Amino acid sequence: MKTSNKGKAIIKQYEGFRAKPYLCPAGVPTIGYGATYYTDGRKVTLRDAPISEAGADKLLDKMLGKYEDAVNRYVQVPITQNQFDALVSFCYNVGQENLRNSTLLKKVNAKDYKGAADQFLRWNRAGGKVLAGLTKRRTDERKLFLS
Repeated sequence: MKTSNKGKAIIKQYEGFRAKPYLCPAGVPTIGYGATYYTDGRKVTLRDAPISEAGADKLLDKMLGKYEDAVNRYVQVPITQNQFDALVSFCYNVGQENLRNSTLLKKVNAKDYKGAADQFLRWNRAGGKVLAGLTKRRTDERKLFLS
C-alpha cells in the first residue's frame, strides 16, 4: 500500500512546515515536514540552508517510502487504507523500530483493531514529558485508524 492524500495531510498537519532547520521536541535537528535526514541519507543539521515548501513536499514524498515499506513489512494481516495511513503517520513520527516493537503492532497483527487503536494514545511523550501536540496527533491517528 501507499499513503493516501488523507495520510499525507495528517503528517503535514502535525509536523508543520519549517523552512529552516530546528530542534524537534526530542532534540533532533529537523527540517521541512519533520525530516531528520535528506534523501541522500545525510542527517539534517542546524547549519543547513533553508528549503522551500515545494522542496519539503518532495522530501516528504521520498521519505514516506521508507515508512510505507516498514508498515507493509511489519503488518501481517489485512488493513484498510485509513489504518495504513494512521500507521504510516505513527511510524513517521516515532520511527520504524518503535513501530516494530510496539504493542500497537502486536495488537494489529492479532486482529485486535480496537485494542490497537487504543495503543496510539500511549505514545504521547517526548523526552519523558507528555506533549499536548502529540496527544492530539495520537487522538487523530486513532480516529483515522478506526474510520
